[in-house]
Amino acid sequence: MTVPSGGETTRTPEPNFGSWLGSLFPGYFAMVMATGILAVGAAQQDLHLLAEILYAIAAIAFIVLISFNLARIALHRDKLVADLTSHTRGFAFLTLVAATNVMASASTVVHGWKSLAWALWWVSVVCWAILLYFALIASVLVGPKPGLATGINGTWFLLTVSTESIAVAGALLFPHHRSDALAFACVAAFVLGVVLYLIVMTMVFLRWTFQELEPTEADPPAWIAAGAVAITVLAGSNLIEASTASERLARLEPTVEMLVIAAWATSTFWFPLMVAIGVWRHLVRRVPLRYHPSYWALVFPLGMYGVSTTKMRGAIDAPLGAWLPTATFAIALGAWALTFGGLVHTGLSQLGHIRRAPVQ
Repeated sequence: MTVPSGGETTRTPEPNFGSWLGSLFPGYFAMVMATGILAVGAAQQDLHLLAEILYAIAAIAFIVLISFNLARIALHRDKLVADLTSHTRGFAFLTLVAATNVMASASTVVHGWKSLAWALWWVSVVCWAILLYFALIASVLVGPKPGLATGINGTWFLLTVSTESIAVAGALLFPHHRSDALAFACVAAFVLGVVLYLIVMTMVFLRWTFQELEPTEADPPAWIAAGAVAITVLAGSNLIEASTASERLARLEPTVEMLVIAAWATSTFWFPLMVAIGVWRHLVRRVPLRYHPSYWALVFPLGMYGVSTTKMRGAIDAPLGAWLPTATFAIALGAWALTFGGLVHTGLSQLGHIRRAPVQ
């Protein structure tokens, strides 16, 4: 079976369940992120049945992936720690934080389950503190270190995505849990996410523009460059809408609006480059297009851009047509369907091999 790993395509033995679990992709929660945000987008488009179906798929995937990761902790702790302390894979674990907050937001928007969303938000804060600092401290202190060319990739933008997701869900829930402490925490997360984006984008942009880019490393997580600022738009828009219930948020509304517009413009700016990289990678350099869980990191920015644009239009009365988020939602849903189809096909193929292989 051919499986991309670390930006390369290699030939590996067909797995049994034990070996598959040991090498479980740490960023697989991007599937929950992509599916959950499309559930929110479907609700915004008044496609309520579709929103409920997507929410159900996201919830099932969330529970299954948590179970797999708990099993991996119990059975393959050494491999998990090796991934968590890796420059190239460590920050992919932050998809758990973002997925938890996407589920919190979707629970509120699709079903109105605010108590569940509040509990998920608190879980996300704890996971953020543990996973972010574990991976960050390892990147700073653990050697030997890779060079910039091999050590940084799109998963580093999850520093921003996970941090902004805390602001997104917290601000959405603020009218139901009003406190100045929550308002301050959401603003702090929003601003910190912007700062982290500037730091990571500087390094990634230098990598892209001053060192030769190989097609095998121009992988889907690069799309998170656009997704990270798209979720910043959503976080800021939620803060603006919550400002009527908080004096602190009301004072900061003009500054937040300016950052929201800057983030939306930046996200829009990146999409043509992301498309060009994909065309160059698959059509010009002929890298085979095969399913890999990292492709969910391509679906999420598309879905998030549509959702955040819709929310921004309402929050700041942006002069944008309703056609833009609608068209983006349709594109994102198509990308989701193709990726989900790849997941099902690959899963059935691997399941057949696992059934025939001895359990280790």
